[in-house]
Amino acid sequence: MGQLDGQVAFITGAARGQGRSHAVALAAEGADIIAVDLCAQAETVPYPMATREDLQQTVKEVEGLGRRIVAREADVRDLAALTSAVEDGVAELGRLDIVIANAGISTPASTLEMSEEVWDEMIEINLTGQWKTVKAAVPHIRQGGRGGSVVITSSLAAIYANPNTAHYSAAKAGLVMFAKVLAKELGPENIRVNTLHPTTVATGMILNDATYRLFRPDLEAPTRADFEEAALTLNKLPIPALEPVDISRAVLYLVGESGRYVTGTTLVLDAGGQLG
Repeated sequence: MGQLDGQVAFITGAARGQGRSHAVALAAEGADIIAVDLCAQAETVPYPMATREDLQQTVKEVEGLGRRIVAREADVRDLAALTSAVEDGVAELGRLDIVIANAGISTPASTLEMSEEVWDEMIEINLTGQWKTVKAAVPHIRQGGRGGSVVITSSLAAIYANPNTAHYSAAKAGLVMFAKVLAKELGPENIRVNTLHPTTVATGMILNDATYRLFRPDLEAPTRADFEEAALTLNKLPIPALEPVDISRAVLYLVGESGRYVTGTTLVLDAGGQLG
């Protein structure tokens, strides 16, 4: 018996990284999954993004646990596509209980030197895309009348400032008050809303040359080992980055019985990073 038996979760950015990890973790606890990902390259993103093959791997891993999954390619900037994906999933799986608004990008850039396109795409995906995710999905939780849970992936960057992340930090900080307002609005219907705030996580969004250069501007061609050396200085615990499963365990806490009275909170998983 899993703690989420009979429930259905909608997850954005589910093709790889944290999103895939969340899909697998929730499926292992009995949930069926509606999974979406862009499966294409966003214009300003300097690293390879998830592919159709990545999304199919998520499908394979969830089905390998004996759970059902409805997977669709959808851009969180496209409300109609998100709405259609959720409707398809609910039609096949019968209900919706959990929303994990996880999709996001990273485009490190100096505040005054970044282009308008870099700023706009960041806000459209990392902030507005989370609102569109909620707008498309939460009405199905409401219709069920059973309550439910929304978890929004924010970041330590919403709390602790680092150079070259103004657009990213602004988006992630905006999610905090967005979630708090939503938690107040949905609380009477027993729908809980919380944000997660990880430090660096070992996913494709972090493990790439652009991030390595952000962390090691002193080197011409920094490697992962060089990045990890710098990342160790950000955290008080002796680790360079969290693993996706560490975030998934926090998701399970929030969406399960363990988090039944937790709403409007910021859950920080930062290995002591905010201590400076």
